[in-house]
Amino acid sequence: MNSSTQYKRIVVSVISDIVTDARVLKVCNYLHNKNNEVVLIGRKLKNSLPLPEYPFKVIRINTIFKKGIIQYMEFTVKLWLHLFRYKTSIFVSNDLDTLLPNYLHSFFRRKVLVYDSHEFFTGVPELLNSPIRRNMWKLLEKILLPKIKYGYTVNESIQLLYKNLYGVNLKVVRNMPMYDVQKTITKINFDAEPFIINMQGAGINKDRGYEEAIEAMQYLPNNFILQIIGDGTVLNDLKKQVEVLNLQSKVVFIPKVSPDILKEYTKKAHLGLSLDKDICTNSYYSLPNKLFNYIHAGVPVLASNLPEIKKIIEQYNVGICINEVNAKNIATAIVKLFKNKSTLELYNHNTEVAAKELCWQNEEKVLNSIYDDLIKA
Repeated sequence: MNSSTQYKRIVVSVISDIVTDARVLKVCNYLHNKNNEVVLIGRKLKNSLPLPEYPFKVIRINTIFKKGIIQYMEFTVKLWLHLFRYKTSIFVSNDLDTLLPNYLHSFFRRKVLVYDSHEFFTGVPELLNSPIRRNMWKLLEKILLPKIKYGYTVNESIQLLYKNLYGVNLKVVRNMPMYDVQKTITKINFDAEPFIINMQGAGINKDRGYEEAIEAMQYLPNNFILQIIGDGTVLNDLKKQVEVLNLQSKVVFIPKVSPDILKEYTKKAHLGLSLDKDICTNSYYSLPNKLFNYIHAGVPVLASNLPEIKKIIEQYNVGICINEVNAKNIATAIVKLFKNKSTLELYNHNTEVAAKELCWQNEEKVLNSIYDDLIKA
């Protein structure tokens, strides 16, 4: 960083392992490109991917405990201690599990705090059957969220939830890919074999439709291939399910990869699946990253009938929604699309307009409204 350049030192915290967290990386690149010195702090996991070269400093905190509330407690203490190392102008906290140490530092050091809520945290499925843990997070949220002056979240539904609950005015910054102005959407050959169905996610967890998608492959011809890309808590169970159903030739597992490599896999698909179920508040109002990854790759979408997802699909006419996530419904919808190539080609064509509008360049305009004055101050 040129010493003559006016800049702010900004410390960004997240509990993820960073490499596959496209939203956090895009925000850090955005802040770096505004001539700020950015430090990104994340977590070191057992299966973390190697860190690529980033234009900003990246630190990973190693934790002894790998799951449960105790891992959050350990990470919180270590993050709180770690933040003492930096003289900073702005703290950026990603999600409730990094907010407490960031709030304490910003309060006692009289620095700016910006909050990025990636989801409706206390409504996530992991807390459904854990009332003690959920109430602990709700208490923390109730104490801290009303104090947030600068913040944003991932969609209008979650924005409204936080507004109604805590009176906090979060802006909306959706997690969308950068639009590549040098390339147009690839015209997909839907007659090519095999017919590749893509289902991806940083969190391959229960109730996100992976089990049903695998089961649906029983009802599809052998020229249909389901590729599951990513990692999560049910991955081993899914692999066992494939063995039990003898679907090894029709279901392919690809380990989690960086966003750039994921993009290449996505572009080779004929159809993208997004099948989260309505099991909790956060799931109901979710707007998964993979939806926009499919659109930017020109891939038609088959999705569950959730309001934020349905709104995008219907507005831009890039796919269809099913009312109930089960194997028969999924298989029936896939076969219907496969037999109607003209509809698939229309969805593929429509993704061009959708990608131009649903892109990170447009979301950065909202970030400008938050950060520009803070950086200049």
